[in-house]
Amino acid sequence: MEKKILVALDDSENAMRAVEFTAKSFANDHEITLYSVVPDTAAICQLDSPSLIPHFREQQQSFCAIEEQKKNLIKNAMDNARRILIEAGFAADKVVSKLHTQKKSVAQDIIEEAHTGYKAIVMGRRGLSGFKELVLGSVSQKVVHAAKGLSVVIVE
Repeated sequence: MEKKILVALDDSENAMRAVEFTAKSFANDHEITLYSVVPDTAAICQLDSPSLIPHFREQQQSFCAIEEQKKNLIKNAMDNARRILIEAGFAADKVVSKLHTQKKSVAQDIIEEAHTGYKAIVMGRRGLSGFKELVLGSVSQKVVHAAKGLSVVIVE
């Protein structure tokens, strides 16, 4: 198996700590994929139906602008993560960024990508409170429980 590491990334501090952990903990001959799953909001932003709730129609443009800003934040985080890894000695051609539109759930999409030939998944722990994490679960928790046959590293 190739030395491929999947780093699940969003624009959070925990995700950047996962990148820094990867930079310090893995040999720089690994191939690193910075992987982010974004919701499929394009369909919502292009809806033009009289049956839409009037309040949503009034706010649709604002909602879509916020979603576009979120994608830009993630792209900036990926650029920053890539820079960190290259400065740590990883070859530029071995650090790949993938921005994936959500198909199932964020956790399931991460796992499906990881099963395409990666050795491990590295990700930050979401900062939910103990109660919220118990009730809602976190992406990292879901990945740990469902990623059969893969190593998962959760960075605090």
